[in-house]
Amino acid sequence: MGRLLSIDFGRKRCGIAVTDPLRIVANGLTTVPTSTLIDFVKQYIATEGVDRIIVGLPTTMRGEPSESMRYLTPVINRLKKEIAPIEVTFFDERFTSAIAHRAMIDGGMKKMDRRDKAIVDEISATILLNDFLQSRFNI
Repeated sequence: MGRLLSIDFGRKRCGIAVTDPLRIVANGLTTVPTSTLIDFVKQYIATEGVDRIIVGLPTTMRGEPSESMRYLTPVINRLKKEIAPIEVTFFDERFTSAIAHRAMIDGGMKKMDRRDKAIVDEISATILLNDFLQSRFNI
């Protein structure tokens, strides 16, 4: 069994999180510029066993695709081609940024540190991956 990797996609940067090899817990890995996302993922996959990639699906409150999909779709389609046969799965990412901000406050992070959007993106990717793991246990 290999790791799961999640991507919290953004136009400027993407938060990345991974599970341990047994898929018990998700941890934030890093934040990378969107322009280097595919190269980063390919390099990570080459050194670590990754079975599936979970990508945050940006939707509106009504469950419809958000405006971000027009930026996300071409990048993810290219990623799918470059890492085949590894599966890429979309998973609802609604509220992950809000939950990340709340977690930073609850964790006692200083206000100046909470302004670092890269940290928010990494935490959001971790929340996304934990939510995905939890959804598999609730089946």
